[in-house]
Parts: sequence; structure tokens; C-alpha cells
Amino acid sequence: MKPVNLLPQEGRRRYGDEGASKSAYIVCGVLALMLVMVAAYVLTANNVTERKNEAAVAGADADRAEAEVAAQVNYTSFADIAQQRLASVAGVAQTRFDWERLMREVSRVMPEGSWLQATDASVTGDPNAAATAPVPGAVPAPVGPYASFVGCTPDQSDVAQLMVRLRQLHRVEDVKLKESTREPGGGEATVDNCGSFYKFDVTVSFTPTGPVREAPRGSGQVPASLGGGS
Repeated sequence: MKPVNLLPQEGRRRYGDEGASKSAYIVCGVLALMLVMVAAYVLTANNVTERKNEAAVAGADADRAEAEVAAQVNYTSFADIAQQRLASVAGVAQTRFDWERLMREVSRVMPEGSWLQATDASVTGDPNAAATAPVPGAVPAPVGPYASFVGCTPDQSDVAQLMVRLRQLHRVEDVKLKESTREPGGGEATVDNCGSFYKFDVTVSFTPTGPVREAPRGSGQVPASLGGGS
């Protein structure tokens, strides 16, 4: 016999159908998926923010490092300039020559009655002297500091005496005679014309650097150390 429910419709217990149960599961699944997506979005956003902060810190460190490098470059450039200037000053000091002292000493060793007509001097010498082929019998051009003197003197012995004295001067390395002649019928001697006197042309070569010990200082007369007689 089929059971009959005698309860009225209002008091009867209601049961959900199978379709409503499936819809509830679907809604719960969608909500769970949305929750996972929101969590993933939050994590991704946090990671992006963290990476941006790290990039900003790295950029600041890079800017600071570039500033330090620029400062080091400026210091290096200044150091290079200082070294170049120091080398330049050292080069000038090495090539410096006391021409005033040389002329003062030459004035003291000139034989009596002699005078100079022309002088020529250089600290570096003739730059083409080393490449020029030597000419037999000619005086080779100096390659270092040198001075040439052209003048007049009464006798040939005065030329020899002058060369001996010049060899004793400060820093002198060698003395070479280029010319010592007297023109026939020269006539009266003047400042520009030797006349009956002998015209000499000598070249004095000096050491590239000054000696440690200074040349001896003489008195008012030509000292014996410079070839003088008193």
C-alpha cells in the first residue's frame, strides 16, 4: 500500500532538488577560484612593488657609483696633469744652462787685445748633426749644448791660449777650432773687421748636465786653473 502523508502542505518538510545542489557547488567553486585569483593578484602586485623598490635602490646605488667614478676620473686627470707639469719642469731644469756665467768666464779668459765679433749658442745643439754625414777635415756639428765664438786676436798663440783656457771653463767638454786666419793686407782693425789681426772661430761643447762640483772661482785676474799666468 502506498503511504499517504496526512500533514498539510504548510507543515510538510521540503527537500532541495538535485539541480539546486549542483548550482550551489558551482557557485562555491567560482567563489573559490575568484579567491585564488585575488590572492594571486595580491602576491603578484606585492612582488612587482618589491621589484620596483629594489630597482629604485639599485638605480640610486648606480648613480652614486657613477658620481664616485666621475670624481675619481677628475682626480686621475688632475694627477696626470700634475705629472706632466712635473716632467716638463724637470725637463726644463735638465736643459737649463747658465749663459750669464759662461759669458762672464769668457770675458775673463780672453787674451789681452782680443775681442769677440759674434756668438752663437744652443742648449739642444744641432738636431740634424747626428744624421749628417761627417765631412773629412770639417768640424762636426755639436749634438749637445754648445757655444761658438768668432773674434779677433793679435797672434796665433793667443788663439791657442784661448782654447786652453776655454777647456777649463764650467761644464766644458771639448773645444774645436774651425778657423784661425789673417787676411793679407787687412789694414786697420775695427770692431767688425779684424784687419791685420787673426780671426778665430771656435766651438765649445758642454756636458749635457752640470758637474757635481762647481768650477773654481778666480779673482780679478785670470787664475792659473783657467790657463792664466797669475
